[in-house]
Amino acid sequence: MDPIKVGSFIKNLRKDNNLTQKELADKYNVTYQAVSKWENGINLPDITLLREMSKDFNVSIESILDGEAKDKKNNKIIIFIILFIVVMLLLISFIIIRNNNKSFNFKTITASCEQFKVSGSIAYDKSKSSIYISHVDYCGKEDNKLYKKIECTLYEKNADDINVITSCNNKENINLENYLKDVEFKVDNYKQVCSKYTNNSLYLEINATDENNNITTYKIPLSLNSNC
Repeated sequence: MDPIKVGSFIKNLRKDNNLTQKELADKYNVTYQAVSKWENGINLPDITLLREMSKDFNVSIESILDGEAKDKKNNKIIIFIILFIVVMLLLISFIIIRNNNKSFNFKTITASCEQFKVSGSIAYDKSKSSIYISHVDYCGKEDNKLYKKIECTLYEKNADDINVITSCNNKENINLENYLKDVEFKVDNYKQVCSKYTNNSLYLEINATDENNNITTYKIPLSLNSNC
């Protein structure tokens, strides 16, 4: 499966049906940035969305995944095979993770800010934790401004103390959407234990500097799905 071919196929489906990225995003309740990532081969829709696209645009899931039109007569069998493979992979992954990380627990990280969607997790035991943030999507008012520089930092706040956990590489002459495509945080063996995190004690800060040296700051509080 070639993500670039899949993305091109989805893009052609959208254009053939006279839809903008925003309209396609609204149709499947995702952000337009997510559609852009599909079409550029960065991410793929999950199996539920693939089934909806197959039905809505009268193409087989196999056609979408292969990036070219195919006969839809065996679509039900193909869907069953794909679902079976996905379930088996998830089961195998769960068994491997459980066997290799018996002492670890996991919590999901989300944004408590309406302008951004964040996907991530914390793996922790009694003495340390690891933080992984895989996606940061901007879903506020459209911002296509070309910034002279954008930087992003992950902070932890405890009482009056603010600590820098890690930062992304600064990028120059880029807009916010393209910058966020490559934003990822991976912090292994962080000394802080999970029980010390309070709601919104973790937060991201994005600073975007325009050509006039005016800085736009986005502060994104992060929440855990439940207490440690």
